[in-house]
Amino acid sequence: MLDAKLVMFRSNGERREFPLNQDLTCVGRKNDCDIRIPVTEVSRRHAEFTIKDEEVSVKDLGSSNGTFVNNKRVKQSALSAGDHVVIGPVVFTLQIDGEPTELRPVKTKLKRHDAAGKDQPAQDPLPGEAAIDDELDPISALEALASSADQTAIDPFDDDDL
Repeated sequence: MLDAKLVMFRSNGERREFPLNQDLTCVGRKNDCDIRIPVTEVSRRHAEFTIKDEEVSVKDLGSSNGTFVNNKRVKQSALSAGDHVVIGPVVFTLQIDGEPTELRPVKTKLKRHDAAGKDQPAQDPLPGEAAIDDELDPISALEALASSADQTAIDPFDDDDL
């Protein structure tokens, strides 16, 4: 059987892993999601990861803010080891059967809003390069929100929930 996991890093560099040990893993804001991210940028049922015939794929479930694979918004996409999947402020790297062997933290550049509330475009990083936004630390923001949220669901930043 395929050993697939989503890997993310906390703002302090601590690595967190979420095994994809089911045929279907749902990520979202609702309590019944397998991986819960309790922030408003994440839809109630945002995306699902599927393992079928030794292949991993991700499908956006009609989320407002989208699901991104390697900096491109997708509705559905087959995934390969090392691909980056962005859901809200969280960046996951897919590791399959231990590959890639070395992973490091990745941050994304989030959209900013102008005074009228309209999105301002974010610059895409160069291919193979992770975007770094010094003004926004989405992981720290998520940790702060998660600490005040319902703790009955999985919090991607608290090892005790796993």
